[in-house]
Amino acid sequence: MRILHVDTGREMRGGQWQVLYLLEGLRARGHETVLLARREAPLYIAARNKGFDVRSGGFATLRRLSARMDLIHAHDARAHTMAMFARAPLVVSRRVAFPVRTGLASRWKYRRASQFVAVSEFVKARLIEAGIAGGRVSVVYDGVPLGERSAGGTRVIAPATNDPKKGTELVKLAARQAGFDVHFSDSLAEDLARDAAVFVYITHEEGLGSAVLLAMAAGVPVVASRTGGLPEAVVDGETGLLVENTPAAIAAAVRRILENRDEARAMAEAARRRAESLFGVEAMVEGTIRVYHRVLS
Repeated sequence: MRILHVDTGREMRGGQWQVLYLLEGLRARGHETVLLARREAPLYIAARNKGFDVRSGGFATLRRLSARMDLIHAHDARAHTMAMFARAPLVVSRRVAFPVRTGLASRWKYRRASQFVAVSEFVKARLIEAGIAGGRVSVVYDGVPLGERSAGGTRVIAPATNDPKKGTELVKLAARQAGFDVHFSDSLAEDLARDAAVFVYITHEEGLGSAVLLAMAAGVPVVASRTGGLPEAVVDGETGLLVENTPAAIAAAVRRILENRDEARAMAEAARRRAESLFGVEAMVEGTIRVYHRVLS
């Protein structure tokens, strides 16, 4: 297959990592890929450094490139808009948890896609609520590398982010209430593998939470918000704890894991097993390829 991938992100966030993992998986299976991304964006640079065919440009470039492709895969909302007039079947990834707009322009835009790839059952339900037929929506969970397990440690890790939809301030309040320190990490893979005791992921909305999957793959218990697609990743009381977005609830969950080491070790093992069975990169790549074949058939 020849696939044109379109991603307009300015940062290297969870969605961009999924694009990079997918490009690598497709290349390993002999498929031809081209990535259209913002010039000098982190994904643009990372993909180019790995030897992929990477381009930059707008509508005209996309339309020209699409003429020789079997299909287009748009990985974000702006990419979806850009690809509406492409010359090949369109697959659209939907990663966000907020409802789809249902105005006339939005309905026309969403009719253009041959198939949607929802990152969770929760996101699929949002698409169906907007009037998109269930047969046009496939759930493919994010994939994360299944590297070395965490050596264990004492640190409470949370993602470093300024995103107002994330609960950074709630985590800080919980830490002050319960008397523990939090390391806000911008190098999650390294910090989780080195000395993490618990990973805290608090958010007001979430499609799935690829950072949570990364923690599970490292064998680190997770404290996460009970919202969006997160309950599909974290099994409450088994691989971690789901909480309401209050400082008291967050603090209690973190203290429970820190103070009950046997339970924490059992959660860590269960988290790793769940990541291995559901959230590996290979499973994500194979699931996406099945969507491609469905569209092309």
